[in-house]
Amino acid sequence: MSTTCESSTVKMVVAASATAGLLAVSSQQSFVSVAPTQAQRVPTLLRGSAGQENPSNLSLGTVAGSAALAMGAVAAATSRRQATVCRAAAVKKKGVRVVEGKEIPWNLFGPKAPYKGECLIKDTVTDRTPLPNWETCHVVMKHDGNMPYIEGQSIGVIAPGPDKKGESPAKLRLYSIASSAPGDDETGKTVSLIVKRVLEVEGMGWCNHSNVEPGTDKEYPDAKMVYRGVCSSHICDLKVGDDVLLTGPTGAEMLLPEDPESNVIMMATGTGIAPFRSHLRHLFHDKVSKGKFKGLAWMFLGVPYAASLLYDEEWKEMQAANPDQFRYDYAISNEEKCDINKINGEMWVQHKMMMFKEELWALVKDPKTHIYMCGLKGMESGFAECFQDLAEKEGLVWTEFTKSLKKGKRYHVEVY
Repeated sequence: MSTTCESSTVKMVVAASATAGLLAVSSQQSFVSVAPTQAQRVPTLLRGSAGQENPSNLSLGTVAGSAALAMGAVAAATSRRQATVCRAAAVKKKGVRVVEGKEIPWNLFGPKAPYKGECLIKDTVTDRTPLPNWETCHVVMKHDGNMPYIEGQSIGVIAPGPDKKGESPAKLRLYSIASSAPGDDETGKTVSLIVKRVLEVEGMGWCNHSNVEPGTDKEYPDAKMVYRGVCSSHICDLKVGDDVLLTGPTGAEMLLPEDPESNVIMMATGTGIAPFRSHLRHLFHDKVSKGKFKGLAWMFLGVPYAASLLYDEEWKEMQAANPDQFRYDYAISNEEKCDINKINGEMWVQHKMMMFKEELWALVKDPKTHIYMCGLKGMESGFAECFQDLAEKEGLVWTEFTKSLKKGKRYHVEVY
């Protein structure tokens, strides 16, 4: 039994004893009465038909003792009910978690017993760029309604392996879900991911680990070091009909606000757009939810090349259909120049946002606005770069202001 329950039970017993004592004291003054009190009737009622004594003829000790016994019985019964309630409250439902008073799906399937899904669609949605890791795939997998999720959650994928440590199967990797709860086909039986193939090549950017024997890589045979992401390669190499081991769903950081009049500012880099596609399809696309949202959704996407833009046509169609409620802007770092960026002169997400600084700041201060970031870790400092000076002009301390956003549950961040 919990401490709270034990404390309640002790209080009941003490109260019962005190009541019995008070009854005995008061009965010295009015023990012989024409109409016995309800407290005096309790012992007889508890005994039933076998107890025919007239309460007015009972001795003081009998009344006090009987009252104590009765109140003790009541306390014991209440204690048992209290214990039952406490035990019931302690039991957690399998496969759900309560977030903000609402039950959501949670870890229906784990690494030891994953769900075997099936690849339905695998499309490469980017074109080749000078970067080795240019390839990004949109993948739709079937779960037949056995692994429900809500917008903003993630699922795990277990690749056959071996992974970096040589283990097979590989350790699961989490990916933000890129589809709304009904799925791309709105049947409630599919889940979609947007996954970039991790490919690092010595001399072409970051590469400090190799899992390919030198001279054996088909694309880069001359490179001394080549690393190919185990899970991302597994997903990007899927063919229609292939099995996929899935875990989850999990995650509550990126869930949409319940208030339909909320505003949403979304900042994404690359595949960090996944949860926002989930959000936006729920807000503006799906038959079951379309038209319920009354606020403004404004998304900023950062990519290195125009060929790397994700779901660009989808956003443009959505914007055309909802011009007063959805705004979409992007920063193409290797193709757009920005004088504000003193590091390398490239256009990053925060620099694009600075073009709408005053308008966005008014939204950020609005208590109905939620701020979301998903992608590269530098996005949080970029958010500060964009708005800190405006905050300080108004006498706000930036660190305290962001704390207030977090306390108000309006600041949602998943960066890596």
